[in-house]
Amino acid sequence: MSFKIGLLGLGTVGTGTAEILLSPDGRHPLVQELEVYRVGVRDLSKPRDVQLSKEILTTDLEAIATDPEVDIVVELLGGLEPARSLILKAIAHGKHVVTANKAVISRFAEEIYDAANEKGVYVMLEAAVGGGIPIIQPLKQTLGVNRIQAITGIVNGTTNYILTRMQNEGVDFADVLADAQKLGYAEADPTADVEGFDAADKIAILASLAFGGRIKLEEVYHEGITKVGAADIAYAEKLGFVIKLLAVAKQMSVKSNEPEQLQVRVHPTLVPKQHPLASVSGVYNAIFVEGDPIGQVMFYGRGAGAGPTASAVVSDILNIASILKTSVLPQPPTPILHPLLACTHQHYCQIAPMEELVTRFYARFLTNDNPGVIGHLGTAFGNHGVSLESVVQTGFRGDLAEIVVVTHDVREGNFRQALAEIRALEAVDSIASLLRVL
Repeated sequence: MSFKIGLLGLGTVGTGTAEILLSPDGRHPLVQELEVYRVGVRDLSKPRDVQLSKEILTTDLEAIATDPEVDIVVELLGGLEPARSLILKAIAHGKHVVTANKAVISRFAEEIYDAANEKGVYVMLEAAVGGGIPIIQPLKQTLGVNRIQAITGIVNGTTNYILTRMQNEGVDFADVLADAQKLGYAEADPTADVEGFDAADKIAILASLAFGGRIKLEEVYHEGITKVGAADIAYAEKLGFVIKLLAVAKQMSVKSNEPEQLQVRVHPTLVPKQHPLASVSGVYNAIFVEGDPIGQVMFYGRGAGAGPTASAVVSDILNIASILKTSVLPQPPTPILHPLLACTHQHYCQIAPMEELVTRFYARFLTNDNPGVIGHLGTAFGNHGVSLESVVQTGFRGDLAEIVVVTHDVREGNFRQALAEIRALEAVDSIASLLRVL
C-alpha cells in the first residue's frame, strides 16, 4: 500500500521534504510507503537540488489539489495566496492537508478547519511553529491531560539572532540587521520578523491549541525589537537580565464569577539570566510550557531551515498515513476524525486588553540634570500606584542625565497613566526605552 503525496512548492522546505521522502532508509518503515506523486512549481526550467522525474513536475498547482489520485496535499508555498485557496480546494476534494504556513492558519483557521471537519479530513501543521521542534502534537496529545497555565516562547530565529549579536558585541540594532541580511538570517524586507508579526502568528496558533479555543489574530498584541538599543542590552546585563523577543499566552487570574481571559502578546522582554529561555541564543527557538500537573517543560531546537522544518512536515504526513493505513473498517459518509489529531474548537477565547496585564517594567529616561528629578519621577509613579524596585542614575548621554527604573508588578494601565504624567514634567526630555520584565 502506498500513499500518494502532492507537493505544492519546491523551495527550501519543499526540497528538504522531498529529500526525506526519496531516501527512506533508516527512517520509520512507513516512510517507504509515501510516494512523491506530483510536485507543483512555478518554473519548470529552474535547476533543482533534488532528483525528481520531470514527469511529476507541473506548474498547474490546482490540478494537484484536485487530482483524485492524491491522498495528501503538502502546501509549502508560503504567503497567503494562492496557498489559502489551494488548501481549501484540496479539502473540498477530500484531500488531507499538511502545511507549514503559519500566516494562513493564524488568519484563516476557522474557515479551513470548518471545511476540513465537514469533509472529514485532517489539516496538520507541526512545521508552522518552531521548525523542527515538536510542539503542535505535544500540545494536542501528550500535554492534553494538563491544565495549561502559560506558554512563553522564543519563536523567531531572526530576532533572536539579532538580539544575541547585540548582547555579545554591544552594537546597535541597525548594524546587526544589515549584517543578518547579508548572511541570509534576515529577509530583504524584515518587517514580519523584527516588528513581531511572525511571532504573533505563531503564538496565536499555540494559544488556540493550549487553551482549547480560537484566537482572533487582530487581538494579539505585538511589538518588535526595533527600539531596543545597545544601552538597554547593557543595562539589562548589569541588572541580571538578557533581552529576548517573547511570545506569551497566559491564563489570567479572574474572580470566580468572571469569564476566563487570556493574555496573548509578543514584545521584547527582560528575562532573568537564571530562566531557561535566557540561554537560548542565535537562530535557535525554545517554547516553555507551564501546566498542571506537569509543572514546567521546555522544547528547544532549530526554528527554521530545510532539515528541521522538513522533519516536522514529514512527521505530519506520517501521522496521516498511519491513520489511513489502519482505517480498514467501512467508513461513514463523513469519516470520524481522530479526536487527538483533529481541530474541533468552536468558541473564541476572550483576550484581555493590555491595560489589564500585570507585570514588571523597565524604563529608561533622559532628563535635564536638575535637582530633585528622581523625586519627581517617584512622586508621579506613586500617584498611580506604581511601586519601584530600583531607580538608578546611570550617567549622562550628551547633556542629559540617564535614569533607569525597574518596577515591581503593576497593572499596565496604571503604569501608562504614570508615564503620561512623567512626560509632562519639565525636567523630562524623553522616555528612551520601555520594556516589560518576565
